[in-house]
Amino acid sequence: MTTMAQRLRHATRTRRLTRKPASAPRDRAPGDRTPRERTPRRRTPRRRAPRGRDAAPRDLSPRPLPLPLRLLAMLLAFTAMVAFAAVLARLTLEPSPASVSLTHSNLHPGRSLRAYLEQPGLRDAVKQIGGNVLLGVPFGLLLPVLSPGTRGLLRVCLVTALVMLAVELVQGALITGRAFDIDDVILNTSGALIGHLLLGRRMGRAVHARRPRPKPAG
Repeated sequence: MTTMAQRLRHATRTRRLTRKPASAPRDRAPGDRTPRERTPRRRTPRRRAPRGRDAAPRDLSPRPLPLPLRLLAMLLAFTAMVAFAAVLARLTLEPSPASVSLTHSNLHPGRSLRAYLEQPGLRDAVKQIGGNVLLGVPFGLLLPVLSPGTRGLLRVCLVTALVMLAVELVQGALITGRAFDIDDVILNTSGALIGHLLLGRRMGRAVHARRPRPKPAG
C-alpha cells in the first residue's frame, strides 16, 4: 500500500514538472487592444410609438361630406331660404294703411326698445322684441349651410344686417304704413347671432367640413 501511494505521489510530481510554462505576454504596440478591451458596438434603440400624454393628438375634426350629400344639403337650405324670404316679405313689406298715423321712423338705436318696454302690457313688448329676434334666426341657421363663405360669425351678422337694413329702407320709402327702424335691424341681427351659435355653426361645419392639410415631412 505504501508503495502504491509513493508511486502516485511520484507521478503527480512528474506531471507538475513536465507542464509547459505559461507563455510570457508579448510586446504590444501602443494602439493594439485585446478583444476584451475593444469598445463594444452601440445598438440604436428602436423608436416606439408614443403613448399616453406624449402621443400625438388624433384628428377629431369632421370629415367632409360626399359631393352629392353636400349638394342636397345646400338645395334644402336654399329651398328653406326661399320660403323664409316669402314669409319675411309678407310680414314686412305688406302695406298697413291703418297704421299710418302710428308709425314713425327711428334712427336712434334703443329708442324703440325703450318704447316697447314702457308699454303697460308685457305681451306687446314680448311680441315686438321676440318677433324681430325670431325673424333673424333663419339667417344664422341657413347661411352657413347655403354658402361656405358665410360660416363665420361676423359674416353671418354682416349679411343679416345688410339684408334687414335693405328691408327697412324699402319699408320707409315705399310701403304705406311702414317706417324705417334701426332697432329692428339690431334685433334681427341678434336673432341671427343666436341661431348661428346654437345650431348654424355646427350645421355649416358638418356640411362644409374643411379637408385636413397634409403635414410636412420631417
